[in-house]
Amino acid sequence: MSSDYATWPASLGYRMPAEWETHAATWLSWPHNVQTWPGVLCAVEAAMVSVVEALSQREAVRINVLDAAHERHVARLLRGRAAPGALTFHRFPTNDAWCRDHGAIFLTRDGPDAPCLALSFEYNAWGERYPPYDLDRRIAQRMASALSVPRFDPGMVLEGGSVDVNGAGVVMTAEQCLLNANRNPGLERADIERALGHAFGADQIIWLRGAIQGDDTDGHVDQLARFVAADRVAVATARAPDDPDHQPLRETRDRLRDAVLADGRRLDITELPMPDPVLHRGRRLPASYANFYVANELVLAPAFGCRQDAVACEILGDCFPGREVVPVDCRAMLVGLGAVHCLTQQVPFFG
Repeated sequence: MSSDYATWPASLGYRMPAEWETHAATWLSWPHNVQTWPGVLCAVEAAMVSVVEALSQREAVRINVLDAAHERHVARLLRGRAAPGALTFHRFPTNDAWCRDHGAIFLTRDGPDAPCLALSFEYNAWGERYPPYDLDRRIAQRMASALSVPRFDPGMVLEGGSVDVNGAGVVMTAEQCLLNANRNPGLERADIERALGHAFGADQIIWLRGAIQGDDTDGHVDQLARFVAADRVAVATARAPDDPDHQPLRETRDRLRDAVLADGRRLDITELPMPDPVLHRGRRLPASYANFYVANELVLAPAFGCRQDAVACEILGDCFPGREVVPVDCRAMLVGLGAVHCLTQQVPFFG
């Protein structure tokens, strides 16, 4: 990793926009790995069809597929469901579908000269948990090439789900993920903080700690807490003291309550309930309403078939007034240990 930060994105005027800022598109890698979703891949594809149907009414949707035959298969699934002209297929084969983590992270800057830049972090499948990942490692570069935008390689391992930004200079992440020896063993906290600041155009890092049951990512922040405005965070909350998620989520909330922004303000904390436990073959899956995705005029809200779904949708509607909140049944997706945010990656508007 280069220490010449004069060449890094922040020094060139780039920043990572907040997810709620205007998108040019949403990018997906279509699910195909039967080992990730044993026995439920068809149900996952059906859920993805509903995702594309909702998104395509508001913005373009780009989809990575394996090859021509896979493109025909996905196109058949989406026929009559996606808005005309909204889809672009890319024959970029992947090992798996988690575009949030293996995809490029797009930055923007003011002015007509290269207004968009793709960050291409190293990818090692969450600490080398799920080999092979050779195809996924190439996806960020291929996405940048498809858009004909410049690319910057920070030279460190980072998945998109491990960070969240408020678009105004703050990055939120989790200690047990980015400081884990299975990601960047040669980097100290200060090294990672410098890299995050210079890569994302940020001047403040908020470190959380915690992971929910079933999470195999070492605590991705998009399962714990999410910015919903520059000074407001929605935090997953398990109220029952005997719930194994109660203590780590309480620590997450407490750290956010203690955080002070650069201008001296405290964060406004909005609590999101946790759903009832979702089990598969006796194992608890990482179900969290924090795994929502914000698109143009739309919020895709994870749904898990319990009474808290409606409560979470109401809270997200309050967080994003003027956007339609569309619940997506994520129970089949969860078998692969992720949900709707994990499967999407935004492309900010840079026209």
